[in-house]
Amino acid sequence: MKSPVDKLLKKHQKLNQSDMMKVQSHVQRESGDWVLNTLMVEGYQVPFKYKRKKLYKNLKGQRVNITYYADIENVAGIEVEVMNVVRIKVS
Repeated sequence: MKSPVDKLLKKHQKLNQSDMMKVQSHVQRESGDWVLNTLMVEGYQVPFKYKRKKLYKNLKGQRVNITYYADIENVAGIEVEVMNVVRIKVS
């Protein structure tokens, strides 16, 4: 029997899965009805971003499993690479 992550990865070719990633920083900020979360992960120079309806516990220093895909955001006319998180789970 396949796990939910395996099913996601098979269905969506651009998704990536990384396990036991150490979170260096975790910032949460409100944006309308949503709370935007931004993680910086050890070994990556790219932010990992996701939204939640409520504040979440701080993940700084935790090890997490992340399912994500790469994307480009336009910030002040400059293209910036980001990782959009589809699924995150504390390891």
